[in-house]
Amino acid sequence: MAFEFDFTEQKLAQILTRNKNVHEWYEAMVNQLPQFEVTTAKRVAAFVAQCAHESAGFTVLQENLNYSSDALNKLFPKYFVNAGRDATPYHRKPEMIANVIYANRMGNGDTASGEGYKFRGRGPIQLTGKDNYRKFATDFFEDPETVMDDPDLVTDDVPTSLYSALWFWNKNNLNKYADASDIKGMTKVINGGYIGLEDRIKHYNHAIEILEA
Repeated sequence: MAFEFDFTEQKLAQILTRNKNVHEWYEAMVNQLPQFEVTTAKRVAAFVAQCAHESAGFTVLQENLNYSSDALNKLFPKYFVNAGRDATPYHRKPEMIANVIYANRMGNGDTASGEGYKFRGRGPIQLTGKDNYRKFATDFFEDPETVMDDPDLVTDDVPTSLYSALWFWNKNNLNKYADASDIKGMTKVINGGYIGLEDRIKHYNHAIEILEA
């Protein structure tokens, strides 16, 4: 399946203005987007816009968990203040934080297992949780343990990183939202709410203007 519009590296560079690795992302997109029928200007714009919001233009490919103790109590009260857990020892300690807020869910083990941090959010749409990593790895790797043993591949290897985002995109049938230019609807699926909606819309409008030119 080919793109239904003129998708060039120059256009992608105009969208991802802060990314110094546009060529590698473009090469991966040309190879992978058609595999998931992300071939229209609306679909490509929506995908790139959502990923750009989540990953600062495909430059920040792992979750920032560097929270202060005050922020932990405000953002994650369930795991800290409401649970009677003192947030002070967790101040600016991402590994400890992840192992608390992601413990015993999404397929992760308990706090001591370290799986909360091992399977923290990575990639352009933040693949998160052991179950999701395994499902993704099973779909795209002959040996799923390649990713399970080294989940940093989702951060460090551009093709793997992009596949992780497209896997999520396809799994959640986000093309249908893209066809309707329903940025709010797809944001709800991706984010669980509408955090950053205004910025996501801004990214989309910018991308569609360039891609349709």
